[in-house]
Amino acid sequence: MSQPAPRLIVGLGNPGAEYTETRHNAGFWFCERLAQDLGARLNHESRFHGFVGKAGNTWLLLPQTFMNRSGQSVLALAHFHRIPPGEILVVHDELDIPPGQLRLKFGGGLGGHNGLKDITSRLSSQDYWRLRIGIGHPGDRNAVANYVLNRPRREEQDEIDRAIDRALATWPKIAAGDWNAATQHINARPAAPKEQA
Repeated sequence: MSQPAPRLIVGLGNPGAEYTETRHNAGFWFCERLAQDLGARLNHESRFHGFVGKAGNTWLLLPQTFMNRSGQSVLALAHFHRIPPGEILVVHDELDIPPGQLRLKFGGGLGGHNGLKDITSRLSSQDYWRLRIGIGHPGDRNAVANYVLNRPRREEQDEIDRAIDRALATWPKIAAGDWNAATQHINARPAAPKEQA
C-alpha cells in the first residue's frame, strides 16, 4: 500500500546529561545524527515541549518531557502543523531486538514501551510508523528499568551505531515515501562481521 512521506520524525529519549548515553535514548541518537546529516538545527521550543528542527518539509522532534510523557510533545507539534499520525515516524529503543538490528513497520503493538504508550494515547491512534533500534534484553523482566537507563557495553554501542548508520543510509527512500524499499533494507539482518585472520 502506498503511504505518504513522513512530515514528522520523533526521536524518543529522556532529557538531561545523565541520560544522554543510556540505551533508552537510542531514538535521540538517530534524530541528532539525522539533523546533522540534513543540516537542520535543533532549537528548544517550549510550546512543543522539545527540541525542534526542520529540513525541507520534514520536522524533527526530540521531546523533553521524559519518556512516559512523550505524547504531550508529539501531539503539540502534530496538532499545530496539522500532521496526521500516518505521516509520523517515531524512532525508539527496542528490547526485543538484539543490538545491531532494526525494524521499520507501520502501526502494530506497543511492546510495553512507555513512550509509544503515551504517544498512542495522546494521538488516539497507533497508525504511525516506528523505527525500532535494537538494544537487546537483560534476560530478566525485573532488570529492564535499570538496563534501559544504563549505557550499552562498548561492543553493543558499536553494533547500535552501525545499525543507525544503516538506517540513515535509507533516509532518501523514507523521505521519498518509498516505504517498501526502506523496510526491506532496514529489516534485513546485517551481515556477520568477517573474522580477522
